[in-house]
Amino acid sequence: MKHLLKHPVHLFSLGFGAGLVPFAPGTMGSLVGVIFYIFLQSLALSWLSYLAIIAILFVPGVWFCGMTARALGVHDHPAIVWDEIVGFLVTMVAVPAGWGWVLSGFMLFRFFDIVKPWPIGFIDAHVGGGFGIMLDDLLAGVYGLAVLHVAAFAFSEILVW
Repeated sequence: MKHLLKHPVHLFSLGFGAGLVPFAPGTMGSLVGVIFYIFLQSLALSWLSYLAIIAILFVPGVWFCGMTARALGVHDHPAIVWDEIVGFLVTMVAVPAGWGWVLSGFMLFRFFDIVKPWPIGFIDAHVGGGFGIMLDDLLAGVYGLAVLHVAAFAFSEILVW
């Protein structure tokens, strides 16, 4: 499967190779999401700019993931991790600064992505193509985001974006 990394579309959908790790590829893809988040946080973007970047990453991700799924002959192959990268970024929208929040966001996103509570599991099972691949992780990100914001409110943390 390493040959796919030579094609730019597959390079993105495979998380720059993170999805090819033989154990926990979704977790490895989410770690790439952490790197993206740290970079974006260093730019001191407004929350609106951050959301725009997520949209910019999501839209071609639908195409990237769909194309790689077709190349691999599997709807949502575990090696496809662009959706985890974008989903983690969704979890971190306007979250307080600090490594504790990053770690919490990472764990929450992985939890919701793995457990797939309703409607995430339904979407994963019934929405096909690249849109289905991306949408279930987008929702897992929204669930993680909601929990982090409730926690930030409960701890009276100031939101960064």
